Amino acid sequence: MIVLGIETSCDETAAAVVACDGDGPAVIRANLIQSQLSEHAPYGGVVPEIAARAHLAYADSLVRRALAEAEVSPDDLDGVAAATGPGLIGGLIVGSMIAKALAWAAGKPFLAINHLEAHALTARLTDFVPFPYLLLLISGGHTQLLVCAGVGNYRQLGTTLDDAAGEAFDKAAKLIGLGYPGGPAIERAAASGVPGRFPLPRALPRPLKGRNGCDFSFSGLKTALRRAVEQAGALGPASVADLAAEIELAICEALADRTANAIECFRQQHPEGTSLVAAGGVAANTRLRRTLAALAEGAGLRFVAPPAALCTDNGAMIAWAGIERLRLGLTDGLDAPARPRWPLDPHGIGSPRLARDLTAAAR
Repeated sequence: MIVLGIETSCDETAAAVVACDGDGPAVIRANLIQSQLSEHAPYGGVVPEIAARAHLAYADSLVRRALAEAEVSPDDLDGVAAATGPGLIGGLIVGSMIAKALAWAAGKPFLAINHLEAHALTARLTDFVPFPYLLLLISGGHTQLLVCAGVGNYRQLGTTLDDAAGEAFDKAAKLIGLGYPGGPAIERAAASGVPGRFPLPRALPRPLKGRNGCDFSFSGLKTALRRAVEQAGALGPASVADLAAEIELAICEALADRTANAIECFRQQHPEGTSLVAAGGVAANTRLRRTLAALAEGAGLRFVAPPAALCTDNGAMIAWAGIERLRLGLTDGLDAPARPRWPLDPHGIGSPRLARDLTAAAR
């Protein structure tokens, strides 16, 4: 089974070809990504119109190169997959229309992929994690804890009440004078810093730490940081490094605290589950991986995070999600819409109360 995957949901234009023989391991035969960092860096964040125009400029040639590198033609494909949501609507339309045109011309099935499901299933591409597993999905736009019970079967335990962890990294990096994207910039600076050495007026908060439930909040941390930076004035390189280390530690501890509650809930309801999975761009952070690995080990779970290159947006995860769905006969018509919003668990999105109730029931 060979599937082409196209990813254009935000600011990465990506195309990949993934092959899988029966139940054997998958092989990524091509995985190309065209970054748009230079286009968006002057603005300190992603500009939707610029992103859509860049996808138009890059996507077609990237798909051609991916097919050539994989040494396949459209006729060799078993399906064509594209991210059709959630994300920036302009980019989603670009990628999905290219995929639909190719599928129609080659007479192949089209697979409309939920970008979040592609992240959720990446651990099965790299490590073939069995269902059910607990997922911490962390990116610039999403911070969620979910039970992954099967393809298309996800139950949300917790979500952010305000900002996503990736957004918190981006805003924090901007406040202390680092570049975009903020997560990698803070991790690089934190490598030479020491948490606790910067003279903060008060410690950065770990929002919701110690409380019941599995929800997240990062707006208070950003506000506390802004006030601290305003009081500190000009920051030298050593101060920036120490402050970056403090920010990274605060975000990682906040994520770990809420994940610990989710593990308790997961183990109560799914004693057969064996794995804690982290996915999404923030899951590439080294400190967070160490923190979550220790948390999982203490709970008797296996910790799995894809390689850093497969945590950020990429075409391989879209192609793999296409294979998972194609195996089950879950194909889509060429009228499948692009969706700026597309929750994995439609009953859990925007419902922190549900997550609290589930956790309370587990306790």
